[in-house]
Amino acid sequence: MVITFGRRAAPSARTRAAWRRRLPAIALGWVAGYGALRIYWESGHMPARHRLSPVETDLVAFTGWASVALCGAAALVLAVFLAPGAGRLPRVPRRMLLVAASAVAVALVASGALLLLDVIGGVLPGLGIRLYPLGALSRAACVGGGLMVGAVARSYARRTRSGCGSCGRAATAPGPLARTPAWAYWAAYLGVAGCLVRIAAQAAVGFGDSPMSSGPSALLFEAGFVLGGTLLPLSLVHRFGRVWPRWVPGLAGRGVPRRLVLWPGTAISGGIVVYFGLMLLQMVWERLHGRNPFPPEGGLDLPEAFFWVAVPAYALWGAGMAVAALAYARRTRSACRACGH
Repeated sequence: MVITFGRRAAPSARTRAAWRRRLPAIALGWVAGYGALRIYWESGHMPARHRLSPVETDLVAFTGWASVALCGAAALVLAVFLAPGAGRLPRVPRRMLLVAASAVAVALVASGALLLLDVIGGVLPGLGIRLYPLGALSRAACVGGGLMVGAVARSYARRTRSGCGSCGRAATAPGPLARTPAWAYWAAYLGVAGCLVRIAAQAAVGFGDSPMSSGPSALLFEAGFVLGGTLLPLSLVHRFGRVWPRWVPGLAGRGVPRRLVLWPGTAISGGIVVYFGLMLLQMVWERLHGRNPFPPEGGLDLPEAFFWVAVPAYALWGAGMAVAALAYARRTRSACRACGH
């Protein structure tokens, strides 16, 4: 990034500032448009189920008219952010607004949890995971709206709290981590353990009972599965995730690009936590009502015990990697030039 001195800010800083100013209006238009689509669908124009997802609806958690209400709540929160006096709200109303925005953002992202399957099915079309283009677009719109609401809330929080005028961090905010803390190592290795338990559960019932197809796509998925559950979590806490090892030709000793490790770690852990976290809650709900959460269907007949091992293992994998990604983000973060945090 090129930094210039004087009154004129660097072009990248000006671009980011302009984007932050426009994001609330963009997000409001996005969720309003998606909400209008939900109203149209729920008014008797919902596409056939087989065009949206392998389950009854395109969304989970908030479905039917509840999805319309969720979009309405998101639009209301964004409208408050856009109000002229939003930046001058007292402390308590400001915190209530941020809590409401965070809850709406999480609900939108969780409702589009099936997007994880859409991504896998789209990237690896021969894997046997069916892609539903219309449903995938709906889920992407839902998740995108949630991410934008979260980004608007984060920008608002940084803008309205007392702190550095350059980075927005409070004076008491901790700076970059000098070393990787022990809790990050624990989290990363728990994430690896979750992945290994998931593999062991599959081995116990037999790999031939997997619903996925064989072929190049399956091999790529399995390789990515193992690397994402072992190498990626460990790279978030060990030195080879920050500096290329000596055995890497041409790159040995150079710094690993931060985004190369942090972005996959954040995206994969977030997708796993949302998708399998909701699945675990659904399993508990079904079992409390005396029902088998995964009745045999579609040629897949696995014991219920398998899912009670595999799904919590996924959740542990995602949660551990998420915590390790947080530590990596703080460990590799550049200190603010103005305040040092």
